[in-house]
Amino acid sequence: MSLYLTPTQSACIPILLILGLGLVLKGSVSRTRTWQRVALYGVSIFLALRYIWWRGTETLAPPGLTVDFIASGALYLIELLALVGSISAFVLMSRTRERSDEVNANLDWWKSRKRAPRIAVLIATYNEDLEVLERTITGARALAYERKDIYVLDDGRRDWLRDYCASHDVRCLRRPDNKGSKAGNLNHALGVLNAEAEPPEFFAVLDADFVPHRGFLSRTLALFHDPTVGLVQTPQHFFNADPIQHNLGLSRSYPDEQRYFFDHMQPARDAWGTAICCGTSSMSRMSAVNAIGGFPTSSVTEDFMLTMSLQEKGFKTVYLNEALTEGLAPEGLKEYVTQRARWCLGLMQIARSDLGPLSRRRMRLRDRWSVLDSAFYWLFSFVFRIAAFIFPLLYWFFNITVVNAAVPDVISYFGTYYAWVLLTSTLLSPGMVVPIFHDVSQLIGAFPISRAAITGLLKPHGHPFSVTAKGGDRSRIVVQWAIMRPFAILLGLTVLGLTLGIFFDTFAYYDAGDGKSVVLFWTIYNLIVLVMTVLACVELPRREVHIADAPELTQVSLPGGGRHSVWLSELTRDSARLRGHDLPAGSVLKLQIRDVGVVDGVVLVSRPGSVLVRLEPDEALREALIIRLHAEDEVTPGVLRSNYGDLIGDFTKRLSKIGPSR
Repeated sequence: MSLYLTPTQSACIPILLILGLGLVLKGSVSRTRTWQRVALYGVSIFLALRYIWWRGTETLAPPGLTVDFIASGALYLIELLALVGSISAFVLMSRTRERSDEVNANLDWWKSRKRAPRIAVLIATYNEDLEVLERTITGARALAYERKDIYVLDDGRRDWLRDYCASHDVRCLRRPDNKGSKAGNLNHALGVLNAEAEPPEFFAVLDADFVPHRGFLSRTLALFHDPTVGLVQTPQHFFNADPIQHNLGLSRSYPDEQRYFFDHMQPARDAWGTAICCGTSSMSRMSAVNAIGGFPTSSVTEDFMLTMSLQEKGFKTVYLNEALTEGLAPEGLKEYVTQRARWCLGLMQIARSDLGPLSRRRMRLRDRWSVLDSAFYWLFSFVFRIAAFIFPLLYWFFNITVVNAAVPDVISYFGTYYAWVLLTSTLLSPGMVVPIFHDVSQLIGAFPISRAAITGLLKPHGHPFSVTAKGGDRSRIVVQWAIMRPFAILLGLTVLGLTLGIFFDTFAYYDAGDGKSVVLFWTIYNLIVLVMTVLACVELPRREVHIADAPELTQVSLPGGGRHSVWLSELTRDSARLRGHDLPAGSVLKLQIRDVGVVDGVVLVSRPGSVLVRLEPDEALREALIIRLHAEDEVTPGVLRSNYGDLIGDFTKRLSKIGPSR
């Protein structure tokens, strides 16, 4: 008896083999071994090239001045450019570097000197309120390093902030104008520091919403044992959920959108010598920045350009992949999208500058590649995401064949490539890329990012930008109609086109390879992503929750002398949630909090087995609370990788609830 497989079944065999290989290799692949990374990403590159060749030679409409050829060729060109960016990323990711051992070996490199180097901690602020700044200033004051001075660079020129700094032994610097935005603000501070009798040897930069952990200065300082190091960058971690995590109910099961870049892409860049400054959470050598004339002001992403300028002068930017600060992610979707569009605009400004990939300066080839790789990412990957949702509609409404392919070929070429890339991602950066959810996080800002990329490339300067707003009232449901509108329109057109195509052959003939099968699957996938993207545009109410919290046993004392053991399940600067003992609303108590002390409190809300307590700490205890919540060493806030079981469960709960998600 012979076994006969259909062409479709035969095409699925490589994918099944890849799934089996994933089970065999799981746990045996080390993400730090270069030869293993090269092998995995090398196969990814081969399969990408194989797919590109197939798409270009077998799936396009016949050449000619026809709408079909123009449409299919346009989609292929956009996809080709996006895949070139992907191949560049595969090459980049084929190496990685971790520097924690180097830090441990050089923590005391400066102790042969009479005194420790002086370090200035610069906190840049424009319009943040005290609730945001209080965390950062308190964390900076608690840094475990003796010779530090803290400067708050107030571009908002607020008297209340000047008074707050004066009362907390922190220096507040103002300037007469806002020229040069953040870079100008930092340059003004450097001018003040250089004029001092003993200028600092190093300075750290913190955004107003980023709290340093106690060991931030000592750990980053260790890498300056190498005199060619001009800047040390550390990752950005967040103690709150970003808008996509929050609005989809995934705050505790899905990583924030920047985790892949900071946990995997930056260590890979560091291995190639192309790690980049990301603004906050970095420390620089004063003499190196002075040598380039301060922070560049010709790009709104002065941090990336700072790296390029330092490299040109022979100073390296290195990356320390340790959670040494934690910050506030944009809480609103509008701010989230605006932030990324600004990053995109800044990169396009750099690409068009005299430090771009076509520069006539004496730049290393890898630095040109670094900028080009980033430009391809911002310019083509987001345009392709938009195209992937628009082009199937041409088939449903106008019978335009954009991909003329048979199902077995699609499975063989695209399916195999996609399965291998997912396998590689799972082995080397587990839990980072989850299909559909990853598409939503990329699609949500695709329109403004693509617009910023194109306009920034054609006209680099003259575009206004906004700082990312932090804090504010987040107590109401807000529908971001402007952001949702294009996705709602695409969703409506997709549903309409799918309905017409299924029930009326007049609108879609059986002439696209295997008829409607390929476009049908493509459209259904798009439909799922669009529904979730529209859902993500509904901003849910927030309250302060520190997502690194873990329940701990503690003690509650009552005025009558009673003392009870309770579970402290949530803790913020102003409240605590207790489980294990019922107390009526209005009850006065004293709560023992680890590393803080005894804090007075009043029960606000009482439910069976759970009470919400308003904390009433004095100033010293409040600072201790902030340090406990945000400045502890060896604590990494947020979700580092997806937990697939919890992710599905959390999203299912989100869909089943009408009210807000926690």
